[in-house]
Amino acid sequence: MVIKKVPLQRNPAKGGKKILIIAAHPDDETLGCGGTIAKLKKEGSQISCLFLGQGKSSRHLRGKDKKSKIEKEQVALKEEASKAAKILGISKVFFENFPDQQYETIPLIKIIKSIEKVKGQIKPDTIFTHHSGDLNLDHQITLKAVLTACRPVRGETVKKIYSFEVLSSTEWGIPKRKDCFVPNYFVDISKTLSQKIKALDCYKSELKKYPHPRSLKAIKIIAQRWGTVVGKNFVEAFELIRCIK
Repeated sequence: MVIKKVPLQRNPAKGGKKILIIAAHPDDETLGCGGTIAKLKKEGSQISCLFLGQGKSSRHLRGKDKKSKIEKEQVALKEEASKAAKILGISKVFFENFPDQQYETIPLIKIIKSIEKVKGQIKPDTIFTHHSGDLNLDHQITLKAVLTACRPVRGETVKKIYSFEVLSSTEWGIPKRKDCFVPNYFVDISKTLSQKIKALDCYKSELKKYPHPRSLKAIKIIAQRWGTVVGKNFVEAFELIRCIK
């Protein structure tokens, strides 16, 4: 994997921009861009987040108590997501209910329409979402739906789209060059890493023990690793998909 090294750029939303994070599942937003969200908020941006899917429900494929257990877990997961959002400075949170790990069974137009509905309310100029090479198929479909919903036609408000990595998904994808996560935009989160860690700690059921990449220790290490690429202490890396000026 070849990493393209570029100077740390100014934040895309500095100056009170409208940012929309579109995540397949709760915790993806914090893993992918939690430090950047907190930084953008401090710079005066309005942050909103759309969660397209349930999260976790695919882990209960059998059992008499499947439905009730899923319902209880979804309530708990939404509460965790809301707590994390508050810590990061996300002012509006939207929840869809597409089935976990089954996005391919849903007509793509339904996912697109759900994005367009929220996008129409928020009118964001910048979107952060998933990477095309993720192992998780829900993540891949989310990006496809985002790109379709944000076609660069007359009247479209979205001018910038960034993809983020989700630990234990992006790096576990098939390592073909065209699908690799090759970041070209880096955000210094040295002053907001603690908020990202605190927000992730809200997702108790999603965290794992080190050396799993979705452990608090690994998250800090990976932020340090990206920092070494651009000469900073802690960094979140992104791939710029589209920029219209």
